[in-house]
Amino acid sequence: MKLVIKPKKGLANLDFKELWYYRELFYFFAWRDIKLRYKQTILGIVWAILQPFIAMIVFTVIFGELANMPSNDIPYPIFVYAGLLFWNFFSTSINNVSQSMLRNAVIIQKVYLPKVILPVSSIVVAFVDFLFAALIFGGVIGYYRFIPYFEGLLLLPLLLFITILAVLGLGCFLAAINVKYRDVHHALPFFIQLLIFITPVIYPVSIIPKAYQWILALNPMTGVIETFKAGFLGTMPINWMTFGISSAVSIVFLILGLWYFLKTEKTFADII
Repeated sequence: MKLVIKPKKGLANLDFKELWYYRELFYFFAWRDIKLRYKQTILGIVWAILQPFIAMIVFTVIFGELANMPSNDIPYPIFVYAGLLFWNFFSTSINNVSQSMLRNAVIIQKVYLPKVILPVSSIVVAFVDFLFAALIFGGVIGYYRFIPYFEGLLLLPLLLFITILAVLGLGCFLAAINVKYRDVHHALPFFIQLLIFITPVIYPVSIIPKAYQWILALNPMTGVIETFKAGFLGTMPINWMTFGISSAVSIVFLILGLWYFLKTEKTFADII
């Protein structure tokens, strides 16, 4: 009788005890990435504020003033910034996670560690940007003397959680693909720029015919952004169906993305 021991594959390879054991590495990589993000830049952390603020101005002029885009009776700068707040967190995180293997190629080749720590820790930088951008959002709200529904902030942890699920799923899949096919590095920024136009950042979902709104809900960020606008700005009642669809898609992305990442991670050191 032969005893055959087969290595774990896919999600079965995810060892939470091991991740906890290496938690200090997570802190190290997160802090390192935060420092590198703004090292040798004149404006430093101000970049985290300028990017969404400038985008808000550009979108307000083009879509709010020239195109007269509806914003559910909310001042358009507030309406669009509410979307940009989560969109920038999502897009920055996706970019960071997708590049996490290549940016740490030397470490991967020389040191053993649970490689999933690298994409997870790279999200922290984008979260720091999110916090600073949120402060400016508060300033924009104050400037327009707009009174939001502060109870809507209770949804914030849930919305961030769903966003992180989507980021980890898509990002880990792209990170694994990027190890072998470096074209991802060049193509991803272009696709992210296009994706914003099928995400309700600059427009409300209500301008889309109801028969097709479910298609938009397949975009994980649709449910997140629309729920935040509805709950915090009071643009409309929260559409829990849209949020549910987007959340379900995020969970599917997480499962498939992690499965592929964990399935292929053993080959990273050889081909990176």
